[in-house]
Amino acid sequence: MELFHNFPLWSALLAIVFAQVVKVPIEFIATRKANWGLVFSTGGMPSSHSAAVTSLTTGIGLVEGLSSPLFAISTIFAVIVMFDATGVRRHAGEQATVLNQLVEDFNRVVEEAKMWPTQEEREKQEKLKELLGHQPIEVFFGAITGIIVAFLVHFIWYS
Repeated sequence: MELFHNFPLWSALLAIVFAQVVKVPIEFIATRKANWGLVFSTGGMPSSHSAAVTSLTTGIGLVEGLSSPLFAISTIFAVIVMFDATGVRRHAGEQATVLNQLVEDFNRVVEEAKMWPTQEEREKQEKLKELLGHQPIEVFFGAITGIIVAFLVHFIWYS
């Protein structure tokens, strides 16, 4: 039952859910297309990774205090996660884009050279996931989202 009273944990989980769900209307405003798959995908605005770790860190800070070792650990963890989201994961996504383009180009050449008889086979080929990481602005707004969610949940939790 103690698990249900863990404010930082629930704050972080709610931040993840909120950040994932809010991606759909943000994408709709930008593209005028409803993409419900964003709720279960990586990447996009805001970063749910950043929202989660900043909400967790804010929650720990509110409960344990800013001078606690738990807050220090959580802060370093949050910085590493956000750095990774804008660095390694983002670059992996950019590499996936290039690789997907190479595969498309290669397939086009093969199709033109051999007049590939079945288009269905070509459509079954799996593309690499390109939306892996985040732009720095997505991480920033994910962090802001996490902090706001933590304060709102804290207000509701302890009111």
